[in-house]
Amino acid sequence: MQKLRAILLIILLIAVGVGLYYLFGNYSNGYRAGTMIKFSRKGTVIKTYEGVLNLGMILNEPGVDQAPATTTNLWTFTVKAKDTAAIHTIEEALLSGKRVKLHYDEKFVKLFWRGDTKYFVDEAEILK
Repeated sequence: MQKLRAILLIILLIAVGVGLYYLFGNYSNGYRAGTMIKFSRKGTVIKTYEGVLNLGMILNEPGVDQAPATTTNLWTFTVKAKDTAAIHTIEEALLSGKRVKLHYDEKFVKLFWRGDTKYFVDEAEILK
């Protein structure tokens, strides 16, 4: 009986560890650059900032008989209210119309109390 309890405890600890990593770990991280379209503060109890970035995209190669065609490629992201430096930089880029480079962490799952997306921006830089 003692061995069964020890085995169950080990299985429970492993399951809790995997679950915590799945909830709070990062699936990926990286940078995205583009022009800000929208940035707003949302939430009733837990406030987050939700944004939309136009990444832009070229559909065909320049130098071909046709002129390059572009289309919009929109990317939605979340910024936690405590990341004030990133918030101010994003707001400045939105108001000035300049391109911005954002560093993000992608979570495994989207949880309603974290924001509307799985992408969390923690750094922003206005591009020259």
